[in-house]
Amino acid sequence: MAVLAIDQGTSATKALVVDGDAVLSIIEIPVTVQTSAGGAVEIDPGELWDSVVSAGRAAIDAARGATIDAIGLANQGETVLAWDRSTGVPRSRCIVWQDRRSSMVCDRLAEHAGRLASITGLELDPYFVGPKVVWLRAAVGRGPVITTTDTWLLHRLCGAFVTDVATAGRTLLLDLDSCRWSDEAAAIFGIDVDELPRVSGNAEPLGTTTTFGGDVPITGACVDQQAALFAEWCHTAGEAKCTYGTGAFLLACTGDRPTRSTHGLVGCPAWRLGETSAWCLDGQVFAVGAAVGWLQSMGVIAEPADLDRLGGSVDDAGGVTFVPALAGLAAPFWKPHARGAFTGLSLGTERAHLVRAAIDGIAAQVALLAHAAGADLGAPLRRLRVDGGLTRSETLLQTQADLLQAPVEVYPSPHATAFGVAAFAAIGAGIGTPPAAPTDSVRVLEPAIGPDEAASRLAHWQDVAMATMDR
Repeated sequence: MAVLAIDQGTSATKALVVDGDAVLSIIEIPVTVQTSAGGAVEIDPGELWDSVVSAGRAAIDAARGATIDAIGLANQGETVLAWDRSTGVPRSRCIVWQDRRSSMVCDRLAEHAGRLASITGLELDPYFVGPKVVWLRAAVGRGPVITTTDTWLLHRLCGAFVTDVATAGRTLLLDLDSCRWSDEAAAIFGIDVDELPRVSGNAEPLGTTTTFGGDVPITGACVDQQAALFAEWCHTAGEAKCTYGTGAFLLACTGDRPTRSTHGLVGCPAWRLGETSAWCLDGQVFAVGAAVGWLQSMGVIAEPADLDRLGGSVDDAGGVTFVPALAGLAAPFWKPHARGAFTGLSLGTERAHLVRAAIDGIAAQVALLAHAAGADLGAPLRRLRVDGGLTRSETLLQTQADLLQAPVEVYPSPHATAFGVAAFAAIGAGIGTPPAAPTDSVRVLEPAIGPDEAASRLAHWQDVAMATMDR
């Protein structure tokens, strides 16, 4: 009983063929992200679609004749595009979740921020979908629909006009309690709810597709981070994970109750299986893998392995501090106009110190997110499960455990999102059950410093961040 799991991410599309716990094939195809002055971050929709089709077909071919019984699709969440609903033809480029150009929309609607947070659980920020829709509508005019990329991909795959509840929770348009489109929130943005896609659960039949051969049902769909949360067995209140990809995304399950953060995070649906729903708290660091890529482009490092080779070669950052605000600061600060900064440079600063400072800056912001989640939940996180490409860096993981002052458990695969959406697809097709909890194959890193030193380092980083974020 094999499932094709497609993880359409920011910088690549991964496709896995999964049969129970066995991975029969993995294919990854890069996607080009284009950035420019003014905060633009875009992807060509044709390239995005081709990556999905090519990765899926190649994964099936590599699975050596496996019969695909169901398909699951994970998506970027807050990335949108305009397209013709009758033909599926794109009418704009994909406006990526990191894009900052709708900041002016947020500034204009600032008086509604509190009410939107009350309805949706989200902050009014260009990261989320609503402001992007308003900005893009002004650019393309009336006519094409504007949706998140999952709706467009699903429409092209199987003809459905649908988005799953977890992705809908990223829009600033969904009522957090009822998980239905909010007329009031939509009216604030000038959006007609009748133009929005149907909100589905995460494990149910959405249609069938012949794109990958045969006539195969699509039975799983989810935004990437909630899919990873599900795969990493964070199914009860207080269990949390962080994915280190293009950005870092910390999610903490709140169980069967929606929670509105009072400490700078956002509350959103985690998943819906049949009549059962779960919610989570969410915090974001926008530039993590993107910051590593920036260090490469600037010649500071040659490859991600230099995080350990250089960053791990020094005991500390030599007084240098890095604020990873290359695409603004998200939770818990919500400063879309913030800019990245290195401070504390001296004639004695070496490349290794810059790399170590970057590691410290990433880990510090994730630790602050974890502390905020603990404050909202009423108890500190007992552990943090982690996944994503940067979990290959031992220096980053040890620094994370040190600043968090809790064990860091490394998920045994860097493909948690794909495993999560594969599980949803299997459940939706009636051929699977929720994944088992990670067992002894998980690597665990324990804190190597005491709480006083951790608190001092975090306080110093936060002081620098506060001093630089509004410049």
